[in-house]
Amino acid sequence: MPDALTALRDRLSDAPFGLSIAGRDDAARAARAVADQIDDYLLPRLRDLDAPLLTVVGGSTGAGKSTLVNSLVGAPVTTAGVLRPTTRAPVLVCARADLAAFSGDRVLPGLPRVTGSGGGPGTLQLIARDDLPPGLALLDAPDVDSVVESNRELAGQLLSAADLWVFVTTAARYADAVPWDLLRTAQERGTALAVVLDRVPPEATDEVAADLAGMLRTAGLATARLFVIEERPLSEGRLPEDQVGPLRAWLHALAADQEARADVVRQTLTGALGSLEQRAAAIAVALEEQAAAGDALRDAAAAAYTGAYEGIDEGVRSGTMLRGEVLARWQEFVGTGEWMRSLQHQVGRLRDRVAAAFMGRPAPAENLQDALESSVERLLRAEADRAAERTVLAWRSLPGGPGLLAGEDRELETASPDFSEAAAAQVRDWQGMVLDLVRSQGADKRSRARALSWGVNGVGAVVMVAVFAHTGGLTGGEVAVAGGTTAVGQRVLEAVFGDAAVRSLADRAREDLQSRVDGLLRYEQERFDARVRAAAPVPGAAEEVRAAVRDLAAAHRAAA
Repeated sequence: MPDALTALRDRLSDAPFGLSIAGRDDAARAARAVADQIDDYLLPRLRDLDAPLLTVVGGSTGAGKSTLVNSLVGAPVTTAGVLRPTTRAPVLVCARADLAAFSGDRVLPGLPRVTGSGGGPGTLQLIARDDLPPGLALLDAPDVDSVVESNRELAGQLLSAADLWVFVTTAARYADAVPWDLLRTAQERGTALAVVLDRVPPEATDEVAADLAGMLRTAGLATARLFVIEERPLSEGRLPEDQVGPLRAWLHALAADQEARADVVRQTLTGALGSLEQRAAAIAVALEEQAAAGDALRDAAAAAYTGAYEGIDEGVRSGTMLRGEVLARWQEFVGTGEWMRSLQHQVGRLRDRVAAAFMGRPAPAENLQDALESSVERLLRAEADRAAERTVLAWRSLPGGPGLLAGEDRELETASPDFSEAAAAQVRDWQGMVLDLVRSQGADKRSRARALSWGVNGVGAVVMVAVFAHTGGLTGGEVAVAGGTTAVGQRVLEAVFGDAAVRSLADRAREDLQSRVDGLLRYEQERFDARVRAAAPVPGAAEEVRAAVRDLAAAHRAAA
């Protein structure tokens, strides 16, 4: 059972509830509460069933818990909070012989131990007394309804670590909601419970006690011991002996009777173990809701970036890349006959290069490649910006999305700052790949040599334009100029390489460009996916919790 409990604790401790959806905070608190109870109570108690009975005295603000503890011990071992709210270390009082049982981290391992004067918030003050019987420890807990959240959380944690709750309320506040929330929790977990009704006017003792007893029966807590303390003057800060004596006698009797003490431990231990299945099942459902919200956020980002990929593919295939500057450079390259003349006269290419070298003017093929590069970069940036904007817009309306944006909407609704540089590098690399293809492509050495003699840049430029030459986006004169001249260039290449080889060149160039586009957009989408991944549960987290509960149930049956 300790191994099964540890596995369940680990599953719950690792489960993130980072998406701000309905019920998130309650689920996170529930998971933390179960994990804490496993660490603070179940594992320590299973490892030492004969350890002293840990009795936690808890209750509402100003109910008189500290006064009750001091009265039970017969000495001022804990200080009542005069100013509310107070934040101080809980105080554990035990027999000197039992001090070793609480000095280590066996019980409440997250609270460092201090002796002597209080160690302040976040510690557990230990006080050893010779007048307290062995086998019994009293712990004065913070107010369960404190306005300080850390006090409330610590009070809940301490109550979950108790073998026995001694719950203190008053005649004026015993019907308040907060105490009954905790009493119902005790009933659900099968925790051994005693209720102390404090500050009862003597003339109303029977009436108020009967009313509270009826409420306990209705809540399924008929077995809870009820002790009534009348409103009387204190003596040296302690309750009159005739009022506190019955409770002290009952607690001392439990400490002296090993079998009775074992019955209390067994009731609380069995109830706590039995409650884990239902509590963990609710946490598993919450994890599934977190996972579903994460999937919806990821799907929204994926849809936006799939749309961007399709937009870029359409831009490549439609011929729209051949407008504007690219069209002008294509006309300069082919329409003026520069490249066609170089096909017939190698000297033409040499003349162009020499002229460019002396005049500082790039060759027409280089102008065309530069124009293509700029045009493709603009398309990539536009679609990346559009995908980011669509993702942010979708996340604003999806559960958990606004929290993940975390006020960074403006930064996230455009492409990454380094996207333009990365896109330019990828386009340049793609153009280099096309030129490498031209250098290596050819049916035989003769055709390869002839292509190289015409100029790799020139042939490569025609291949690049062929990738974008589907004329769906061109009309009128543009079709005649861009499409017609491209066809002339392709026919010349087909005569050299063969029709299949030219199609292969264009297809391979297009596939490589698509692969690079896919990589760029995946990088952009990762900005959003990483946020979901950091906040949402990993796949199968809910089932891992359920499997851990099944393993614990099997271990429990085997140990019964």
